[in-house]
Amino acid sequence: MTNHVHLLATPSEHTGLSQLMQFLGRLYVRYFNYAYNRSGTLFEGRFKSCIVQENRYLLTCLRYIELNPVRAGMVKDPSDYRWSSYRSHACGVRPGLWSPHYLYLDLAQTEEQRQHTWRSLTNEIPDIEVLAKVRHCANTGLVLGTESFREQVQRLRN
Repeated sequence: MTNHVHLLATPSEHTGLSQLMQFLGRLYVRYFNYAYNRSGTLFEGRFKSCIVQENRYLLTCLRYIELNPVRAGMVKDPSDYRWSSYRSHACGVRPGLWSPHYLYLDLAQTEEQRQHTWRSLTNEIPDIEVLAKVRHCANTGLVLGTESFREQVQRLRN
C-alpha cells in the first residue's frame, strides 16, 4: 500500500515477529535516509499487530490483505499489484522471501488446484462483518478468533 504494509506471518519463535520488524525497520531507515540525504528516525511508534486464530481466520486475513489494493482502487485485479502475495497464491509466481502457509497448502493436492481454489475464494464476496472484525482487530491489536481462543490467549499472557 502507499502508506502502510500488511504482513501475515507465523514466526517460529515467540520473539520472531518483533525481531523481524526491528530488522526491517533498521534496514529501511538506512536505505531511506541514504536515498533522501537525511538522518534520524523515520517511523513513529510500534508496529500494529494482532494474534490470529489460524484454523478460523488466517485465510480470511490473507484474502483481506491480498484484496486490499483492489478495495483501495489502486488496481482492478489483485494480480496487478506488484507487492502482493496474491500472484504467488493464485498465479504460481514463486515467492522469494517467504513460504506459503500450511493452511494454504492444505487447500488442494496440487499447486494448480490450490491456485484455482485460491482464485475462487478471492472471487467470493467477503462477509462485511468479518472484514470489519479483521480490520478492527488489526488496528487495535485485539486477538482475532473465537471467544474460547481469545480466553486461551489471555490465560497465556497472564
